[in-house]
Amino acid sequence: MLGGTPRIGGRRIGVHHVVADALDGGLSPERIAAEYDLDAADVHRAMAHYYDHPEEIRAVRRRARKRMAGSDRTIHPEDVGPARGGEPVEPDA
Repeated sequence: MLGGTPRIGGRRIGVHHVVADALDGGLSPERIAAEYDLDAADVHRAMAHYYDHPEEIRAVRRRARKRMAGSDRTIHPEDVGPARGGEPVEPDA
């Protein structure tokens, strides 16, 4: 489980992420596997879980969309630190 939601075994990748890429993004299982560094079998198991428990995953996806809609996802330069080993960069005036 990942925050109370089903996830890929041994990974911090939610089943709902894989489902979103497949259903909303139209990505193939092979492409999803490559994007997340998974085996294709992991993607197929995630999709099988979705088809076995569609209401559960739909509820997870609704909650995730609701959280995203209510949050300020804007990243401001002052919120980001320097890269490891790098020097801080002053913003343009």
